[in-house]
Amino acid sequence: MLFRDEVELRVATVAETTQVLGVLDDAAARLRARAIRQWPQAFQPSWVLPDIEAGRTWLAWRGHVPIATVTIGWSDPLWPDDDLAGYVHRLARTGAAPGVGEWLLAWADEQVCARDRRCLRLDCVASNAALRAYYTSRGFRHHGDATVSGPPGGRNAGGAKTVVSRYERNAVRRHE
Repeated sequence: MLFRDEVELRVATVAETTQVLGVLDDAAARLRARAIRQWPQAFQPSWVLPDIEAGRTWLAWRGHVPIATVTIGWSDPLWPDDDLAGYVHRLARTGAAPGVGEWLLAWADEQVCARDRRCLRLDCVASNAALRAYYTSRGFRHHGDATVSGPPGGRNAGGAKTVVSRYERNAVRRHE
């Protein structure tokens, strides 16, 4: 894959929380510039620290520069507890890394297959037509909408409510 030789993907550490937030905030700013209200203006450390501390958040680096982040988990209350899937949250890239999102989705497929699971699931704000089309064009099928609250990728009971669209695709093991 294009990024394989030029990008290092590794588990984010607590010391790299600022870098994770920087990637997320960069992506959020680019979305806002296109009038897409997918994410808040600034992510808070408390929103990402639990996943970083649990080893579920990854950072992609080109040299010494963080260019993307993704969180992958093994359950999500928006879906049945069926042990069939891996769940992608807060997939984001900087403006300097077009195309890395697709590479990260392929990597997530590999993680799912390595755990003997069969599908990759994610969600995005239902009003983000461009992102919904992106996921559909990459083999994801729409599995309904749900109302969530809390920070992006969170499932808290409090806070502003957001309608998200749920997507799933069969994970594919890629041999490179």
